[in-house]
Amino acid sequence: MAFRWIIWDLDDDPNGNVQHCAEHGVTKEEVEEVFENPTDFDISRSSGRPLVFGETSTGRHLMVVYEQIDAATVYPITAYEVPRRQGA
Repeated sequence: MAFRWIIWDLDDDPNGNVQHCAEHGVTKEEVEEVFENPTDFDISRSSGRPLVFGETSTGRHLMVVYEQIDAATVYPITAYEVPRRQGA
């Protein structure tokens, strides 16, 4: 699943998705890498939103929670570094 468009809020919006990711030490570029090369997909148990797992070029394994806007567009909600899932 490759998305063409990723919607980002302004970098300095304290309630925006850039800051939500940054709170967990994750950059926009890392989130984009995960969407470009996902390794697994799931649904968030807490929010019910879709999530994607993937590796960054620096070797971090991230989980990105997002909303799918349409077939080509996503809006990342937040992202975290997580342990690699068994079997993924």
